Amino acid sequence: MATRLLANQIVLITGGSRGIGRAFVQAFHAHGATVTFTYAGNHAKAEETVALCGGEVKAIQADAADFGLAQQIVDQLVATHGRLDCIVNNAGITRDNLLLRMTEAQWDEIMDANLKSVFNYTKAAAKHMLKQRGGCFINLSSVVGVNGNAGQSNYAATKAGIIGFTQSVAKELGSRGIRANAIAPGFIATEMTENLPEAELARWLQGISLGRPGTAQEVADLAVFLASPMASYITGQTLVIDGGMQ
Repeated sequence: MATRLLANQIVLITGGSRGIGRAFVQAFHAHGATVTFTYAGNHAKAEETVALCGGEVKAIQADAADFGLAQQIVDQLVATHGRLDCIVNNAGITRDNLLLRMTEAQWDEIMDANLKSVFNYTKAAAKHMLKQRGGCFINLSSVVGVNGNAGQSNYAATKAGIIGFTQSVAKELGSRGIRANAIAPGFIATEMTENLPEAELARWLQGISLGRPGTAQEVADLAVFLASPMASYITGQTLVIDGGMQ
């Protein structure tokens, strides 16, 4: 790769073993970053991701909702490398159900995995970034967090919460050169979407101006840009990447 936008950056990515998270790990590594990623429990997928990067990235099994563990991981990274330049808060799950059928457990699990995890790693890293007077956070939201979606009230609530959280962090930490932005993907082709029935896939595509799903690589390219010096004056924003979804 001729242009390495993230040369010498120290980066932590949560939920990096597959899908968009894996694309983040590969793209950040390709652009010269030293990458560590967390994963929930799928060792095989994590090992695949490491192998795809030539064994040059590190995988750590961790529950992103564990506040204390997040602090330990961040502190160890800083102790090892002397700094932490970027955190990509990507870890997340879905527990879809109509509101009247949704259980308390389905609500609570989503809140912990999708929203509390962003708080955990942002808070853990903020003290280090304040000392070094620089750094950036990239938080994965969704168009569902912007527009809502039937059957996903819990997921939508977390993704909307991430947007508000990101904007607040940007205002709190901006005076120290720390940036925070959110990415809101639309319909992206991943392992989670490849098994959709043809009729449902056609319904989604009808509402997308570009007439196709996005790719994980396209989302990763946006994240690389936001982490790079090219985005040095961008903070507090939610960048929607949805192919012109109606």
